Parts: sequence; C-alpha cells; structure tokens
Amino acid sequence: MKNLSRLMFAMLLVLGFSNTYAQDDNNPWQIGFGVNAVDFFPNGDGYPLSNGFGDEYFNVGDHWNILPSLSSISVSRHLSSGLSFGVTGSINKIEYMGDMDVADLSYYGIDGTFKYGFLNHSVFNPFVGVGGGYTWVDEIGAGTLNGTLGFNVWFTENIGLTVQSSYKHAFEDYLTSHFQHTAGISIKFGGKDTDKDGIYDKDDACPDVFGLEIFDGCPDTDGDGIEDSKDSCPNEAGPAEFNGCPDTDGDGIPDPDDKCPTVAGLAELNGCPDADGDGVADVDDNCPNEAGPAENNGCPWPDADGDGVPDKDDKCPNLAGTVANYGCPEVSEEVKQKLNAYAKTILFDTGKSTIKKESAEVLENITVILNKFPHAKFTVEGHTDSTGSDQLNLNLSEARARAVKDYLVGNGIDEFRLSSKGYGETKPIDTNSTRAGRANNRRVEINLVKED
Repeated sequence: MKNLSRLMFAMLLVLGFSNTYAQDDNNPWQIGFGVNAVDFFPNGDGYPLSNGFGDEYFNVGDHWNILPSLSSISVSRHLSSGLSFGVTGSINKIEYMGDMDVADLSYYGIDGTFKYGFLNHSVFNPFVGVGGGYTWVDEIGAGTLNGTLGFNVWFTENIGLTVQSSYKHAFEDYLTSHFQHTAGISIKFGGKDTDKDGIYDKDDACPDVFGLEIFDGCPDTDGDGIEDSKDSCPNEAGPAEFNGCPDTDGDGIPDPDDKCPTVAGLAELNGCPDADGDGVADVDDNCPNEAGPAENNGCPWPDADGDGVPDKDDKCPNLAGTVANYGCPEVSEEVKQKLNAYAKTILFDTGKSTIKKESAEVLENITVILNKFPHAKFTVEGHTDSTGSDQLNLNLSEARARAVKDYLVGNGIDEFRLSSKGYGETKPIDTNSTRAGRANNRRVEINLVKED
C-alpha cells in the first residue's frame, strides 16, 4: 500500500507540474507515455567513464528490468529554442540487481530534466539532458543526479516516438547508481493563444483579436460571413457582392456609396431619387416635383410672358415673342407695310425738313408700333423726286429723315434703335415725269434693320 502511495505521489507531482506552469507564450507542451527499463549492472565505481562503466550495457536478457505495461509518464514544456524542462514519473519491478536475482522489488522514480534538442525542425530530433530526481527501490530512497541522451522521431507535427537512456547517479551508498532506458509515444500540444479564441498564435492569422477558425483566427464582427480584413463595413452585415456592406434601401448601391442610403434611388445620382426626372437628385432639387435644369437647382426658369423663352434669356420678358427672336415679338410683313404706309403720309413744309402739324397723329401711330418691338432696330430713310439739283435733293432727304428720327426719339423711342439716312432722288418708286409720280417719290420710309 505504501508503494502504491509513492506511485500516486509521483503521478500527482508530474500532473502538478503540468498545471503549475502556464503554457509558454510561443511553444507547445509535450506529454509522453511509455515503457521503462532499469539496469543495475555494476558500473565501475559508480561514476561515468570510470573503469568498467557501461559494461554489458546492451545485455538486455541478464540485466534489464522491464515492466511490460505503461510504466512511465512525462510532461515537458519548451522554454526557448531547443531547450525544455520536463518531469517524469516511472514505476518498475526489479528482478535483477546487477548479477543477483532478487525478489520482486518495487521501483518508483520522479525526475526533473532540462533537455536541449538538436535539429528541432526535423523529423529526427536528438537531444541531451541533465537533471535530478528521487528514486525508491522497495523501501530505500535517495536523490540522484541524472544525465540523459535520446532522440525523438516525429510521425506528424504533434505525434512521435521518444527513445532515451539516462544515467542516474545516487547520492547515497545504499542506492545503487543505475541506467534507466525509456521508449514511448510523445504528443506535443498547446501553445500561445493570446486572444483566447482556441486557435494557437502560430496558426492564427489575427493572434491579437478573437476570431473564428474558418477565417484562420480572424474576426467577423458583424457575422456576415466576410472576415473583417476583407469587409469594407466590418460592423454592419452586408453581402459579399458589396464587400460586406449593407444596402438598406435595396437600390443596388451599398450604403457607403449611397448618398441617400434609406431611400431607393439611381446609380447615376449616387443612390438618390429624382421624382421629376430632371437629372437633379431630389435632395439637391429645390423643386423636386417640377422638372428644371441643374443650373437653377432643379427648378424651371421663370417665363413671365409664357412665350417659351425663359426670362433669363428673354430680351422681352413681358412681351410674348419667339424663340428665334430671343423672346421678343417679330416684326411681321404686315407690320412693316403698316409702318411704311404711315411713314409715307408724313407731310413736310415745301422745300423744308419741318414736319407739318397735321402729321402728329401719323407719327403717334408709328410710335405705338415701334414700342411694341422694343428690341427691333429701324432706319428712317428720306427720298425726293428729281426736281432740283442732286445735291440739294440729297441734303433735303437727309434732313427730313433726321427730323422724323428726332421726333420719334423725342417721344420715347430709344435713340439706339433708330438711324436715319437720305437717298435723294436715287431710289424712285414711280416716274418723275408726272405730278403723281413725283408725289410718290417724295416720301419717308421706316424699315427694319436688325432684330437681336
């Protein structure tokens, strides 16, 4: 019962070490299960390299005590590159004590070992070790100083075969120094998991942030199936087609690119609607239900006279006109004929440029007509018959044309709109051979020059 207690103590001590020390920041744990053999064959004077040391080292049949069952368990932790510390608990049954056969004696050992490995990234991984422990043979127990040689052969990244041989030098004469050989399966596990997401840092693409295994340890904060590093909206769930961003209004434009994310709109207007279809988004349209140009903030230009020419372009904003004439009324042929019919009835004093009083009504009628076309320009032309000299007739025609122009300007017609010119007798409209013909040739005409 006492021997069993010792074994339990050894096992608890091994497990205690595995829990006492937290996982190393960067390196895994290793646990081993195996079979051990104890060789008490005399080893010279008990010191390595002394006379007779290691004789019959491989004489398994005569000297090795082997318990054909699980008889060794170890736990170790890597401290730095190649260096580890482990604790091993072992149990055995001693039948050979050197050259002597003995009754079955119990054997218990608990050992701590610092190991240094070579070729640590290879399948074959040799190591050396040094440490100490305590060993009991039946009721006898003593401390030991241990030296170890061995190797690992890794079948996978985590599972391998460990074979080692330790020389255990006893500090007390009543415990014989001896070899202990061990072979068994080793399993590496554990490692640093900074973010506590269950994925070791060496395999974690985002070791400092809690993440998901499907994304190699990286997070998907909004749970939309797109890891945050590839998600344009990591805090808002959205489909992959929009790089993880939502489309709240369902208009096919993701919210970050949508100027109106809560109202369905048009792509060409950055996701905003255009109720009146004028190409100006409602959010920027001062008249969202009435089509108008962008330069007027989506409102139609005013057209006071309703002639289809907006006031800003209408040179006659209060008079209905035509587009061709910039919103001003056009001077029709009928108006031109009426204007000249009046002009031809203007009477002058004989041989002079003074207008007779009885022509006042005619000139008033002409003024009314001209005022209806405020942007039209006219020329007042004077003509004479052939009576008299050419120069006299030219001077008289110019004076009479100028007199009519001055009268019209004096009655409110913009001087800029009128010009005057005399042609003398050069443009007759009738014969100068008759009195009636000469009367027709003595005339004033008012003709349209230009509309702008």
